This record gives sequence, structure tokens and C-alpha cells, in this order.
Amino acid sequence: TVMAAPMTNDQSWFYALALGVSFLKCLLINAYHSTDFEVHRNWLALTHSLPVSQWYYEATSEWTLDYPPLFAWFEYGLSHIACFFDKEMLVVPNLNYASPATVLFQRLSVIVADVVFFYAVKECCKCLREDKGKDLLGKPSFILTVLLLWNFGLLIVDHIHFQYNGFLFGVLLLSIARHCQNRHFEGAFLFSVLLNLKHIYLYIAPAYGIYLLRCFCFTQSNADGSLQWRSFSVVRLVILGTIVLSTFAVSFGPFIALGQLPQVLSRLFPFKRGLCHAYWAPNIWALYNIADKAFSILGVKFRLLDINKLPKASMTGGLVQEFQHSVLPSVSPLATLVCTLLSILVNLPNSNIYTIFVILSLLQPALFKIWHRPNGARGFLRCLVICALGSFMFGWHVHEKAIMMAILPLSLLAVDSRKDAGIFLMLSVTSHYSLFPLLFTTQELPIKIFLMLLFTIFSLASLKTLFRKGGALLNPLEVTYLLGLIPLELICEFVYPLTVWQKTFPFLPLMLTSVYCALGVTYAFIRLYISLLTCSDTTKKTKMQ
Repeated sequence: TVMAAPMTNDQSWFYALALGVSFLKCLLINAYHSTDFEVHRNWLALTHSLPVSQWYYEATSEWTLDYPPLFAWFEYGLSHIACFFDKEMLVVPNLNYASPATVLFQRLSVIVADVVFFYAVKECCKCLREDKGKDLLGKPSFILTVLLLWNFGLLIVDHIHFQYNGFLFGVLLLSIARHCQNRHFEGAFLFSVLLNLKHIYLYIAPAYGIYLLRCFCFTQSNADGSLQWRSFSVVRLVILGTIVLSTFAVSFGPFIALGQLPQVLSRLFPFKRGLCHAYWAPNIWALYNIADKAFSILGVKFRLLDINKLPKASMTGGLVQEFQHSVLPSVSPLATLVCTLLSILVNLPNSNIYTIFVILSLLQPALFKIWHRPNGARGFLRCLVICALGSFMFGWHVHEKAIMMAILPLSLLAVDSRKDAGIFLMLSVTSHYSLFPLLFTTQELPIKIFLMLLFTIFSLASLKTLFRKGGALLNPLEVTYLLGLIPLELICEFVYPLTVWQKTFPFLPLMLTSVYCALGVTYAFIRLYISLLTCSDTTKKTKMQ
């Protein structure tokens, strides 16, 4: 494919948006922060104070180092700046240390690291084809910039809750941009680096692997778009392999030399945390859990089950732990892993529980589609989003924050296609609302409501303007569902705390939020898959090259 026309020469609006959101982030410095704040403070301390050989063994804090080595080195680098703010934060036994200087440093480190994200967004905008003469508010590059830089989820997860997702998503988006610009070696290198910064991105690795093999290692296609086998380039495959292996060698090499690879891997892939997080992510397992609960209640009511023989309802206790389902088969880590991986690679003929979810996930056609009819950057992006969303739907101990891995890349498709814009609105509004329980303090309530309304209104208005021809982006049923989030918020936030059930069933509002949002996320996933299976190789409005 050919690189699209760059953005207009007057880019002052981009810098204004970047500075504006940076100023907003600075205003949030003293806001509530979660235990993730202590997680990263502890990692600063242990990488600064201990030799490399002890990094993945240190267990003074319960928040042990469980990110790949490159992120550990990132923390190590930050720690050498942190010592100028407050050296006490770098003392390992100083658990839950949060002096004003420590808070200031860690907040600023996230804000400054977002420079990578800003640059990546700018590069992604260069991959959009602009229509001349359009007003600024109608330009895809402007809309995309706001959807990414001012993304509600990133703002509350990184700059209130506390994490470094902006920096990581910057690496991902820059990798995507490089592939859109036919700079595939750079794109592969950046994604390899990303995998060694945070291993959750392994879920989208199949999209990268198939796309690079099909569209880069095979240099030509037949006239009908099918693969020309004789065009395979061994040289390109070897170079790609060398880039990936070299990156992993640099990252894991020291720990392999120390004989610590098994220990590192045991930290990266723990399976003792239970199927669901304390707050259920809005995925298929939330619906599975509530179905199991409903069946158990009905079974006891109609005397089909003995209440004394049922497992305790620990899954509704709001704790991070393993639990057994009461009626439906309990799901193991291996089941979710096999379900996610095999649903990407192959369809199973068996009619057991795993196959049901494999059929539902429908990831295999995504990879088949990108192999059989790649459809350039759009096809790669769509496959990437489906892999991300599929892993969110079926993964083990999925955090609600993981939905961002699907929302941000989908933003690029949303400014390119009417159908994708509608799917984006459904997924982003539902998923962003599902993040509300992360901020449970009273003082953050107006902040999260205001920021979400601001982002949602802009998303609806801008995408409606961009695709003004062709009718509404959402049908009446979808609008009704999204409006249902309003009474749900009123009940969970204002009504339920006043009832007598608050003390007896404190987890109920979280469960209602998770289950309601799971319906919307599942619907968006199905719509996205239908669009994949029904779209033609070319579309009328192609802005992305």
C-alpha cells in the first residue's frame, strides 16, 4: 500500500490538544490513586536498591515484580530520577510510602512518558487521507487526535487510578503507524519491544505474525488478491526473526545467564488469582458467572440442588481468589488459555464447553481473512482489534482496564468507516462506563462523570459530522441500551447505598455494572465480527492506506 497524504501544514491544533490534556493531567496529580501506585513505587525501590539477580525473587511487598524485563529496566531508569525527589521512596521496606514528593514524581513520570503516546498519535494521523476543504472539526486527523489524546479511559486509568498505559499504547500505535507506512522492520521491532515491556500484548501477536508473513514476507499477490507462493522472501523472514529474537535476547538474556528464566516466567504468568478479578471485567465470564448463580438459585428453589452441597458464593465476594462454580462446570486457567488460543488458530469439532466458547469467540476467521484477503492496513487493524477483544472476552483473570487494548486501535477504524464508527461508539461508551468502579471515592465522582460525558458527546457529535451522509450511526435499540447506563449509574451510585442491602450484598452494584456492560461489549464484538465477515476487499470510503 501507499502512504497516505500527511496532515495539513498548520498543526498548531495538535500541540494545543496535547498541551491541554497535559494541563488536565497536572490538575489530577493530587487525586485518588489505587494500589497500583504502591506497585510501581515498590518496583522503583527494588530495581534501584537490589542487584538484578534479586529483582524477580524479592517478595517483601505483596506487589512483586510481574512485568517483563524491559519494563523493569524502565523502572530502574526512573528510579535514578526519583532519588532527586525523595530517596525514601526507593527503600524496599517502606511499604505504602506516599509522601507528597513521591506522589509528585510518580504522577509526573506518567505525564512525561506520555510524550511517546503524543508522537505515536501524530504518526497515526499521517496515515489518514484528508479531504481538502473540510473544516477542522470535520477532519479525520483532528477527530482521531481527540479520540486518542483525550480518551476517557486512559485519563482515569493512568492519571487517577495510576498506570503507564499511555506510554505503552504509544509504542503500540507507533508500531501500527510504521506498518501503515510500509516501514515493517521498524514496526516489528517496536512490537517486540512492547512485548518485553508488558506481556499482555501477546494476545494481539497473532495479528502481527500473520500480517507480516502474508503481506511482507510474501512480496506479491495474484490478480484476484490470492497468495502467490513463489514470491516468498526468505531474507525478509530471516531479518524479521532476527529483530524479534534479538529484542528478546537483550531483554531476557541476563536472566537466562543467571538461570532465572523459570522464575521470571512464573512471575509473568501466575494462575492462582481466580477466573475473574475482584470486579468482574465485562466479558463472557461475567455472563457465565451470573448464569451459574441464577441456575443455583433456581435449583435450590425447585429442590433440584442441595444448598448444603453447593460451593460458597466466593465469586460474588469481591475478592481476588480461585472459586468453584455451583452448577456450570468450573473454568480452569488452561481452559481459558486453550479457548483463547485455539479460537484464534483452529476450530475444534468437539461439542464440549471449550468448543462452545471457541465457536462464540470466532477468532479463527479473523486470521483466515487477513491471510486470504489481507486488505492492507485496514484488514490488519481489524484483525488486531478482534484479537484484543477476543482475549478480553475469554481470557483468565482479565482486568477491566484491558479493554483499552481494543478501544484505542478501533479509534483508527472509527474515523475511516461508518460501520466501525458505530461499533466504536457502542464499545467505547459501554467499556468506559465499566471503568467507573475503579474510582469509588466521592471526590472523584463528578470528575469521572464530567470527563466521560465530555468524551462521549464529542465522539457522538464528531463521528456523526464525519459520516453525516447515510443516516444515524446507532440504531434505536443501541441508543436505548446506552441510555440504560444512566439509570444504572443512578441506582448503583445514589440509590443502592441508601438501602438495607448495602451491608448484606455490597458487591451487587459491581455485579450489575459488570453484567450490563458485558452485554454491550459482547454485542460490539459480534458486530465487529459480522463486519469482518461481510465487508468486501475494498470500501467506498477509504481514508487509511
